[in-house]
Amino acid sequence: MQLRYSYRIYPDLGQQQALARAFGCARVVFNDGLRARQQAREAGEAYLSDGALSKRIITEAKRTSERAWLGEVSVVVLQQALADLNVAYRNFFASLSGKRKGRRVAPPRFRSRKDNRQAIRFTRNSRFAVLANGRLRLPKVGEVIVRWSRPLPVAPTSVTVIKDAAGRYFASFVVAVAGEPMPPVDAEVGIDLGLTHFAVLSNGTKVAAPRFLRRAAGKLRRLQQGVSRKQRGSNNRKKAVAKVARAHARVADTRRDWQHKLSTRIIRDNQAVYVEDLCVVGLGRTRLAKSVYDAGWAAFLGMLEYKAARYGRAFARINRFAPTSQTCSSCGRVDGPKPLGVRSWACPCGAAHDRDVNAAVNVLAAGRAESLNVCGAQVRPARVPAPREEAEIHPDAAQFPACSVEGAPSIEAEGTSIQRRSDRSPSGRECGSTAY
Repeated sequence: MQLRYSYRIYPDLGQQQALARAFGCARVVFNDGLRARQQAREAGEAYLSDGALSKRIITEAKRTSERAWLGEVSVVVLQQALADLNVAYRNFFASLSGKRKGRRVAPPRFRSRKDNRQAIRFTRNSRFAVLANGRLRLPKVGEVIVRWSRPLPVAPTSVTVIKDAAGRYFASFVVAVAGEPMPPVDAEVGIDLGLTHFAVLSNGTKVAAPRFLRRAAGKLRRLQQGVSRKQRGSNNRKKAVAKVARAHARVADTRRDWQHKLSTRIIRDNQAVYVEDLCVVGLGRTRLAKSVYDAGWAAFLGMLEYKAARYGRAFARINRFAPTSQTCSSCGRVDGPKPLGVRSWACPCGAAHDRDVNAAVNVLAAGRAESLNVCGAQVRPARVPAPREEAEIHPDAAQFPACSVEGAPSIEAEGTSIQRRSDRSPSGRECGSTAY
C-alpha cells in the first residue's frame, strides 16, 4: 500500500523565490492546457490528447518569447501540472458517465496566484534526492533543510512541495510499504459518532468532543476583526490575513494530531471496527453545520480505514439508513424516531438504554452480520414449525373431489386437503369431468 509522509521544510530566501517561480510556471502551464482544450471544444475540434497537449503547451511554448521563462524550472514540474489537468478531466468525465461514485465532480477550473495553497510535484525522473546530511535536493531549487520528525521507511517515489495559507512549506513523500499486522486480539467494537460526545464505543466508553474550533472562536473573531479594519490591498491587511491563516492552521493541526492518537488506540485495541456511513455533506447543510465540520468525522473515518488496512484489522461501514438509535439492542424492537434531546429511553421489554451506547451496540451487531454475509454465512431465517391450527386437516375437506385434467392424475398427498371454493370449475363443468 502507498502512504504519504509529510515533513516541514525551511527554504532560505533564494530557495523561496525559486519555489515561487516553480509554483507560477506550473500554474501557467495548467491554465494554458485548460484554455487550449476549452478552445478546441468551442471550435468543434477533437479532444486534445495528452501527448499533443504537452508538445504544444511545454515543448513548443518554450521556444516562444512569451513563454521562454518556462525553462527556468524543472520540466518534470510542468509535466506533472498537465498530469493533474488530465486527472481532473478524467474524474469529470467519469462522474458524468456514472463510473465515479460519490458527488458530482465539476469540470477543471483555472488556478489563481491568490489561491491559499500552492503545490508542485517532483517524480523520480527529476532526480530529487534525500542527501546524507539530511537535506532534500530539489532540481533548480537547491538543498532544502528538512525537519525529520520520523524516518522514511523506504525510498520515496515522488515528493510534493506545498505552501499553505499560513506561509509554511512542507515536503510530502509518497512511499510504498508493506502491511505491518499487529498481534490479533479478541475485542470488536462499534462506534457511534456524535456532537455531544465525539465517539461512543459499544463497550460503553465515551470520548468527549474536543471542539477545537469552538475553543479558538474568540481569538479567531478578534483576528478577523483586525482584517476587516485594514485597508484593502495594504501590506498591513496581508499581515492580518496571515495571522488568521496561522490561527486556523493551529486549530487544524491540533485536531489532526488528536484524531491520529484516538484512531491508533482504537485500531490497536480491537480486531474489527464498525462505523456508520455518515453523510457529512448533508449534515453540513443543517443548522449544526459548524459543529459537524468542527468534529471532522470524515477525516477520522479515513484514518481508521487506512490504519486498519495497514495493521491487519477489519473495518466496515454499515448502512447509513439503519435505525441504530431507534432499535432496542436487547429485543430488536424498533421504537420509532426520537428528538435529539432524548438521551435515554426504556423499551417495553424492560431494557433501559443510553441512546448513544445503544446505537453503538447496534452498529456492532450490524457490522458483524454484514461481515458474516460477506463470508458466505447462512443469513436466511431458520425454519419455524407451523402452528397446529394451520397444519390440521379440515373435517369437510374429504367430501370435495380434486379436479384433474385428462391424462394427468390429480395431485393428492396423504394428510393434505384441498378446499374448493365452488363445486364447479371456472369453465362451468363439474370437477372431475374429462369432457372439455
